[in-house]
Amino acid sequence: MSSEAYLALMLDGPMQSWGSGSRFQRRTTGLYPTKSGVIGLICAAMGLAKGLEPESQVLPRLRDMRMEIVLLPRPKPWIRQPRPGRRSDWLDTRRMEDYHTVGGGFDREVDPYSVPWTASGHPDKDPTVSRREYLFDARFGAILAGERDVLEGGAEKLRNPVWGTWLGRKSCIPAAPVLAGGPFDSPEEAWKALLLAAGLPLEIPFAGLGSVEEVGPGEGYTISDQPVSFGDGTSSGPDKRQFAVRRIKVVPGSPPQ
Repeated sequence: MSSEAYLALMLDGPMQSWGSGSRFQRRTTGLYPTKSGVIGLICAAMGLAKGLEPESQVLPRLRDMRMEIVLLPRPKPWIRQPRPGRRSDWLDTRRMEDYHTVGGGFDREVDPYSVPWTASGHPDKDPTVSRREYLFDARFGAILAGERDVLEGGAEKLRNPVWGTWLGRKSCIPAAPVLAGGPFDSPEEAWKALLLAAGLPLEIPFAGLGSVEEVGPGEGYTISDQPVSFGDGTSSGPDKRQFAVRRIKVVPGSPPQ
């Protein structure tokens, strides 16, 4: 059996979107990264095709890892020396809703397959309207705890990914290397690697910042983001994806002290 190790991931980008209950034309985002989103990012880096044997062998081992998320505050760019504990010197995470259309601008007679189709099997005369939420000015650290050989394989591919990686949605491209470091022997080493990657003082304790922790039965609340299947080669939509629930606790935090 592999020994337990810890991997540090930096989830930093101008836009992020982490949905755990989005359906149809309403695509929401939570305020923190989901486990399914983070595991999906690693699967893409490893080149694990949906529904094939390599994915079916690795996904359960990735799913069983514990994940903790911490909000890594970003100082306002016009403040040269942000003051510890002063919220006004640090950026707040913002959530924005985008009015999005699909199929507008196409000629339905010339190119009918570029537009949405109705349930009766004909090109729709109107674009499909959807509302999609994104996070702005967000920066998170993720610490994954699990079997060392699985984390070593994931770290190697995050350095040189097979497929593109993104922060919850394909339009949300990372602004910094996702791999902050590891695998490490202890969570303290992983935390120091995140602080170093974020340019924050190494003395900041993990408990002082906002975080999401996995907890046991009877604690916190449930969220359906434990990936069982990301779909197969025919579909990755809601009809094929499967998720289990896990229990999490959101711990509020404050700017670095």
